[in-house]
Amino acid sequence: VLKRPQEPKPPFPYKSEDVTFLNEKANIELAGTLTIPEGKGPFPAVVMVTGSGQQNRDEALMGHKPFLVIADYLTKNGIAVLRYDDRGTAKSKGVFATSTTYDFADDAEAGLTWLKKQPLIDQKHVGIAGHSEGGLIAPIVASRNKNVNFIILIAGPGINGEDIIMAQSEIISQKSGVNADEIKKSLTLNKEFFDIVKKEPDNAKAKEACRKLLEDALNNEKSLSDAEKNVQIKAMDSKIDPIVSPWFRTFLVLEPKDYLTKTKCPVLALNGTKDVQVPYKEDLEAIDKYLKIAGNKHYTIMKIEGVNHLFQHADTGLPTEYGNIEETFAPEALKAMSDFILKLK
Repeated sequence: VLKRPQEPKPPFPYKSEDVTFLNEKANIELAGTLTIPEGKGPFPAVVMVTGSGQQNRDEALMGHKPFLVIADYLTKNGIAVLRYDDRGTAKSKGVFATSTTYDFADDAEAGLTWLKKQPLIDQKHVGIAGHSEGGLIAPIVASRNKNVNFIILIAGPGINGEDIIMAQSEIISQKSGVNADEIKKSLTLNKEFFDIVKKEPDNAKAKEACRKLLEDALNNEKSLSDAEKNVQIKAMDSKIDPIVSPWFRTFLVLEPKDYLTKTKCPVLALNGTKDVQVPYKEDLEAIDKYLKIAGNKHYTIMKIEGVNHLFQHADTGLPTEYGNIEETFAPEALKAMSDFILKLK
């Protein structure tokens, strides 16, 4: 049995109801949970947006439910929270596999529009809090929609997709004990893959070029036996298919700068110092730089010491630890989010 001491159990000291809302642009019905504090209201409110990959309204992964924990904490502190299943996931309609970050941004915007119309919600204090890719989606929406009153970036990227993937690969490999030569080889190969995908819009041609690149790399690899090479060649498509998907093609070239430099609403940007998926120093520096360019006077940049990409206190920060840590979300990060929203009132 996994110990998850922060996971709330009913009965809850607030209202919790299953809801649906429509993304009119895509004609997709999305399903989620709205939690509203007890009392007369009106209450400030926030829409939670998940990170990359198919996730439900609790952003459930590795036995943790971070969005359930966040929603519980914020609602107990007087903030209404809408969290929803990604399109094509659980009770939400639509297709996930062919969707991109921009499609998910439309979903988040639809959630915000719906939330603003609900009774007991303070229409002047409704924002978006996004984790990881969700922290890229929040400024995409805020840069084009003046009805976004604030955003919270929970390990949201400030540098582009390709740079994040390369940095992530390098840091995780180093911390996992991979030798420097192997890391260099792997990064070079990844860069060549990404260059093919960026230059070749035709999927069949891109896949063929990637296959040839990988075959050549394997044939030149002296440390592998012929049998090991054959195993990798047979598994080739499972490595190549994801990098020519619509989502990956989009993420690779997406520049957070394009949206952060147009974000005028209050922003809270949080990163953990042990995050190996979105390196905190480069990330927070980039976010700070771009919000300054935007002329944004209402933002807070905050590093949370000792926490990983999921905002758990961690030893190495590696993803292999996520499921073994009992903590779901650092209390100091929860408090920072709550304080930020409540001070805007």
